[in-house]
Amino acid sequence: MDRRHFLVALSAVTVGALGLARCGTSAQPRATEATPVAVEQPPPLLPPPPRAARIPLPGGGVLSSLPGDDLLALTVDDGVSSDVVRLYTEFARDTGVRLTYFVNGAYASWTENQALLRPLVDSGQVQLANHTWSHPDLTKLPLSVVAEELRHTHDFLWKTYGIDARPYFRPPYGAHNAHVDKISTELGYTANTLWSGSLEDHIVIPADEIVTMAEKYFVPGAIVIGHLNHEPVTQVYGRLVDLIRERRLRTVTLRDVYLS
Repeated sequence: MDRRHFLVALSAVTVGALGLARCGTSAQPRATEATPVAVEQPPPLLPPPPRAARIPLPGGGVLSSLPGDDLLALTVDDGVSSDVVRLYTEFARDTGVRLTYFVNGAYASWTENQALLRPLVDSGQVQLANHTWSHPDLTKLPLSVVAEELRHTHDFLWKTYGIDARPYFRPPYGAHNAHVDKISTELGYTANTLWSGSLEDHIVIPADEIVTMAEKYFVPGAIVIGHLNHEPVTQVYGRLVDLIRERRLRTVTLRDVYLS
């Protein structure tokens, strides 16, 4: 084969090889980006009633239930555990649940969680109310000590969170009498807030029992008492908010409902 025919033959072989290479390349599956999987988000919680719907506090000085057909006040007391205060507050922040905390100012949890709590307090999603300084039975104390228990936490909340907690207070154990009521009223704490249902977590109980109590008492018009003391409640936040959604309840603070 002369040089010219050799080059022509070489070109034909090269073109054929390239063609095969191109065919081989085009036959390979092309990489594609993974299709995102849509994650269904739970519906938002119902908002509180508009501010214009607030009503005067009822007479008589004792508050234990709410008006309306879809309102639920989840109120939580004490603050023994800083971790539980933190986790309850993160629960509120992450879900939109509105809470009223009845504060015993003696516990370090209220100082340790101040930075986390303050934005929710400022926005009104979390309300802070007075539960005395050290959680005594007020009916067994001299009147001067009753007054100091209320004043001490009042001053603490003003200095630490910039809020005036009046008129809402909760006497420890729900214990009050005419003398306690007279002193609290003189100090501006006219809304003695008790409850119509309880999570029963003032002592350590299994998490499932807390859910059972919620199923019983998360009903329209309820003021439910819980506690910021023991860890089991932190295991069931998801189940509590699911129950609120299922029953189409509006979680409210007391200030969401009543004119101060």
